[in-house]
Amino acid sequence: MAPIEIIKKYYQEGTELYKILLEHSFSVMDKSLSIAQIHPEMHLDKTFIYEAAMLHDIGIFKTDAIEIYCYGKFPYICHGYLGSDLLREEGFPRHALVCERHTGTGISLENIIKNNLPIPKRDMLPESQEEQLICFADKFYSKTHPQKEKSIDSIRKNLSKHGEDSVKKFNKWCELFIG
Repeated sequence: MAPIEIIKKYYQEGTELYKILLEHSFSVMDKSLSIAQIHPEMHLDKTFIYEAAMLHDIGIFKTDAIEIYCYGKFPYICHGYLGSDLLREEGFPRHALVCERHTGTGISLENIIKNNLPIPKRDMLPESQEEQLICFADKFYSKTHPQKEKSIDSIRKNLSKHGEDSVKKFNKWCELFIG
């Protein structure tokens, strides 16, 4: 099943939430694929990047984020593992990992426990280069201003609220993916 068909299964076409999700997902996908294109030496799976970037936020409808028209019952931080569960049920276990691991620069088990986060107690850190690339590209676009690409400095500033490790990981990705 194509990513758009999976999205249509859970989101009503024409709604504000559908539009927000698609605009954000296309932006992340475009950035991910443009980076992959300039790095043939990485041998990245571009088909997987396309699909996983389009589906990385599939779980947002289950969260309570009224500013982006989400009226679910879970805190927004849960959207990654909720989307992961959904994609596993759909038969996409590899794509599910991107959902689960893309929040921030990933969330460690230590961080989950330390901050008593309302998500499953396990490491949710991007591992494969494709997972890291999509997570990286996602940092450049918000859902509240999806058409505006964030600057690297503004991303660093936002990540610094979550600790120096997040900024360090993002900086490594900057070196890896954009030089």
